[in-house]
Order: sequence, then C-alpha cells, then structure tokens
Amino acid sequence: MELTLREAQQQVDEWIKTIGVRYFSELTNMAILTEEVGELASVMARKYGEQSFKESDKNKDLGDEMADVLWVLLCLANQTGIDLTAAMKKNFEKKIRRDADRHRSNEKLK
Repeated sequence: MELTLREAQQQVDEWIKTIGVRYFSELTNMAILTEEVGELASVMARKYGEQSFKESDKNKDLGDEMADVLWVLLCLANQTGIDLTAAMKKNFEKKIRRDADRHRSNEKLK
C-alpha cells in the first residue's frame, strides 16, 4: 500500500479522533518528537556508530523508530494547519533554486 503525505496526515488525524481521544498539546507533541528523535539517534549510534547495543535494545527496528518520528511530525502538522505535501513541494523548489550548483562546486564532496 502506498501512502502519500496527505493521506498519512488524514489517517493520523482519523486515528487520533477515533482511538487516541484527542491530540496532546503542541508543546507536549514537540517534547514527544524530541524524545522520538532521541530514540532514533540511539539506534543509529548503535547500528552505524561505535556504541554497542544494550540487551534490551537489540531488537529495536530502525524503520519503526523513523515512523514514530514521522507520526508525531504529522500530528504537529495537523495541529498547526500545515499541509505537508504543499510544504514539501515548496521546500524542494527552494532547495533546487538555492543549491543548483552549490553541492557540485563543493570540493569536500568530490
């Protein structure tokens, strides 16, 4: 099943309204987003970095951690009236204009 950003926002909103009771406040969700990014960072540090896995973390799923981050971000977008599809299109356009030659000209990337 493919899922667009718009569909994901709608499905998260439907889940919140039918199962989750209501959205947490924007500030609470921002704190939860930070917590979820920290969990993702922990898995990344152990899988790709020098840290070793604790026994309790060995079965952590990187994709699931990323999805947790996206879920809370979708909640925040819904709460603040952001259409992430439109925001991503606008962001791509900005990066295309701003970075048209920037990375190709960067000696550090050669």
